[in-house]
Order: sequence, then structure tokens, then C-alpha cells
Amino acid sequence: MSPESLIDKYYPEESPLKHILLIHSHAVAHKALQIAECHPELSLDKEFIYEAAMLHDIGIFLTDAPGIHCFGDRPYICHGYLGADLLRGEGYPRHALVCERHTGAGLSLAEIVTQRLPIPHREMLPVSLEEQVICFADKFYSKTHLEKEKSIDKARKSLERYGEEGLRRFEHWCEQFL
Repeated sequence: MSPESLIDKYYPEESPLKHILLIHSHAVAHKALQIAECHPELSLDKEFIYEAAMLHDIGIFLTDAPGIHCFGDRPYICHGYLGADLLRGEGYPRHALVCERHTGAGLSLAEIVTQRLPIPHREMLPVSLEEQVICFADKFYSKTHLEKEKSIDKARKSLERYGEEGLRRFEHWCEQFL
């Protein structure tokens, strides 16, 4: 599978948004693959990590986030499950799970309900180690400061809005992956 071909299908023209998506996705893929290389004992599927990291944000064009050139009609927090729906439709259910489960440090059903998030009411926590590595790597890169990796403290701070559960997951990943 070629993640670039799928990106080209949904982002056919060169645009600021496509540029942002590609730079961000490459950075996340690179960090996730570095983690995989540093932890051979985890026997991670590196090909899948690359593909899924490149596609984890494919749904952003469907959302309303003008600061990153997204002019869709859904709240930005919906980009994960919307991207998952696209990838399921393309026949990539395993990749779709990464899309759906990467927001914050993943979102539990309780977090979704308590925070009244406008996303489907189901567990959206990363389960496989590959899902966890990609979700973790994603926390170090924003789409507004593309070339700059966040410090652990800044990554942690960006998760505060999602609550304590997400912070605990992030801390566990710091111990496991760094």
C-alpha cells in the first residue's frame, strides 16, 4: 500500500494544507520509526508504522481549522474518526484504527461522554503497540510549527485539555518508549 497515493487521492492539488499534512506526517513517521528501531524487543511492524503514521491525519480536510487551511464543516476533533471512515472505505481497517485512536493520548468512552465531545461514543484508545507508538510520536509535533519537535514538557502540556487519563497514558509511554 502506498500512503502517498491515498493522500494524493484526497489531497489531489498542491496546497498549503497538503504541505502541512505531509510535513507533519513525515515527522511523526520518522519519530515512530526511531522508537521502533530503539526497541527491537517490541517486534514492531515498521512497514505498518510508516504507512499508518503517514495516514493518521488524512481526515483533517473534512474539519474546520482555518489556521491550518482546513475548511470543512466538522469540528477539528472529528478528524480522527472521519479519517478512519475514509480508510475503512479504502479497505484498510487496521490503518483506520490508528486514525480513530490517536487524538490526545487516545480517548476512553468515559472521557468522550464526560467532555461531551462531538465524536462517536465508543472506546478510542490505542490498543496495539504500533497504535501506541504512533499516538505517542504524534504528541511531539504540531501542524502550526511544522519543523520543530516539542519537548516532553510541551507535549505533556498539550495533553492537559484531554484530562488526567490521557496524561497517565502519556507518562506510561514515556517510560516504555524513551
